[in-house]
Amino acid sequence: MRSIWNGSISFGLVTIPVKTYSATDRTSSVSFVRIHEKDGAPIQYRKVCELDGAEVPNEEVGKGYQPPGDEVVVPITDEDLSRLPMPTAKTLSILSFAAPSEIDPLQFDKAYYLGPNGPSAAKPYALLREALEHHAKVAIGKVAMRGRETLAMLRAHDGALVMHALLWPDQVRSAEGIAPEAVRIRENEMKLAETLMDSLGALDPAELHDDYREAVEELVAAKQEGGAPVAPGAQAVPGAQVIDLTAALERSVRAARGGTSGTAGDGAEAASVTPIRGRGTAREKTAAKQPPPAKDAGGRPTGPRATKAAKTAAGKTGGAKANTGTARTGSSTAAKTPADRGATGKTAAEKRPRAKRTTKPTAS
Repeated sequence: MRSIWNGSISFGLVTIPVKTYSATDRTSSVSFVRIHEKDGAPIQYRKVCELDGAEVPNEEVGKGYQPPGDEVVVPITDEDLSRLPMPTAKTLSILSFAAPSEIDPLQFDKAYYLGPNGPSAAKPYALLREALEHHAKVAIGKVAMRGRETLAMLRAHDGALVMHALLWPDQVRSAEGIAPEAVRIRENEMKLAETLMDSLGALDPAELHDDYREAVEELVAAKQEGGAPVAPGAQAVPGAQVIDLTAALERSVRAARGGTSGTAGDGAEAASVTPIRGRGTAREKTAAKQPPPAKDAGGRPTGPRATKAAKTAAGKTGGAKANTGTARTGSSTAAKTPADRGATGKTAAEKRPRAKRTTKPTAS
């Protein structure tokens, strides 16, 4: 990593020589160049004088200052700037120490790593770092870099000192007139919002990546290979109108928990989602997705499902007939009780042949 600025930290009567390194890298973000659409050639930017329209070379480009509300531009030379008092030139002068919460994140501009410049700077560098960590404080100071003075904050991070260039307080605009006023928040809505915050879990830096940059790289690779880029599927964008804030929060909590039901937190009501009309059950949706069975010329279904269904129906019909026959036999047999058999059958005495009676006329 190349150093971009060499200076020192002034900490009371202690001076710590340091080297400055850029802590961020914006080159990985997506950036485009302007081209001529007719032939694809890049477009060059040229410095042109507004007075005569002639192109101005870099060695003739100077500095000027235009006061606010004035059309006159006052030329400023490097010699003029060198005569100005700049006590913070090449030195980060620490003015005070404060809690990190006292610094408004809106003032954060650019971050730099500070490293010790030479062996003699190692011990005071480590002392300042450990003191900031142990005391849970940040150092506020001023430093002049690249020809201008800026507000700066020092903090310990990952075993090193980090310097954040800060905007001056008058460079941060007020939010007056932007936020809505007189909005009533119910206690249940606040509990659901806090439950949703807890359900989303901790931030995993490994999951943070630039999806847009990856999509641009895939688009460029497809164009270089001569193929057509694959158009991503359109994603449904939720509407901006909120009909029921409580219901939306409840659905969000359920989604964050992976669809599981549960309470909305300590003392909060159980989160539930009201079913939407017009939605069928899972079985109905599955049946609706299946194509209709094929049919033959007679209108009877064909195919493996129809054959299997016919076999099953035939088996059920045969079994029904067999059961019916058995039931009839059993019912007729069971209907004949011993008493019935005794009543309808002939006894042994009745089976013996009866003697023929001869009627003889009596003598008169």
